Amino acid sequence: MIRTALITVLLVLFLVPTYQNGIANAACSDPARPGVDWSRCYFEERNLSGVDISGSRLRDARFNRADLSNSNLSRIEGRRTKFITAHLVGTRFDNASLTEADFTKANLTGASFRGANLERARLFRTILRDADFTNAVMSGVDLLNADLSGAIWSDGVTVCAESSLGQCK
Repeated sequence: MIRTALITVLLVLFLVPTYQNGIANAACSDPARPGVDWSRCYFEERNLSGVDISGSRLRDARFNRADLSNSNLSRIEGRRTKFITAHLVGTRFDNASLTEADFTKANLTGASFRGANLERARLFRTILRDADFTNAVMSGVDLLNADLSGAIWSDGVTVCAESSLGQCK
């Protein structure tokens, strides 16, 4: 009797998905879905275009050279997430927490960062043409050689001039 109860408890602990702060924990091999916990997972060179992983936890995950075009990454927790040389055209990062995220050489044309926290994020040599930074937190952001042509700045009013490199002109 005790042995059966112990086995049942162990099965429940290991087979039932666990939740932490309302986010479902998942294995890195699980399919994309809103609210998934993909912390420290590697998705390098993957085609994930059009996915909806809004509200997910992606802390320290790697999406280097991945294609996440037209995807919904709104409200993600993406501290120290790597998007190096990723294709993120039209991707939504609205209200996302992207502290210390690395977007080096990524293509973020038309991406939306409305209300996102980009503190100390690395946007070195990124393509940010027509991106929307309305109400985004931009303190300490590295924009060295980033193309901001046509981007809407964090004040929600200023549109960066053509050939704005490294700063909104």
